[in-house]
Amino acid sequence: MKQISIVSRTEVDFLVRRFYEKVREDELLGPVFNEIVTDWGHHLEHLSDFWEMILLQSGPGAGKFNPTRVHREVDQAWDHSITQQHFGNWLHLWFETVDTYFEGPAADFAKEHARRMAHMLFMRIWEARPQ
Repeated sequence: MKQISIVSRTEVDFLVRRFYEKVREDELLGPVFNEIVTDWGHHLEHLSDFWEMILLQSGPGAGKFNPTRVHREVDQAWDHSITQQHFGNWLHLWFETVDTYFEGPAADFAKEHARRMAHMLFMRIWEARPQ
C-alpha cells in the first residue's frame, strides 16, 4: 500500500478510525474501550478533532480537551488497574497504523506526540491513585 501524507481532516479521520478498529479488537485494550465508550460515532469525531488540532494546528482548539481527567476517570472506573502495558499496546497499535498508511512530517509527529502523551498520561494516572 502506498503511504500518503497527513495534510487534512480527511487523513486524520481515516487514521483515527483505522486505529480504533484495532483498539476495539485488542485483547488488553478492547475490553476497556468497549466498556467505557458508549457512543463510538461521537468518540471518533472527538478524537479526530483532537488529532486534527495536534497534527494540523486546526480544528476546534485546545480548550475542548482534557485527556488527563478522562484517563484518570477510566483508571478509577477500572479499579486503578490501567498499566504501562495498556499504554504500550496503545502505542504499538498507533505506530503500526501510522506506518501502514502514512509518511512525512505529520506522520512522524503523530508518533512522537503519542509517545510523549502516553508517558505523561500514565504519570498523571499514577499521581492520582490513592496511596
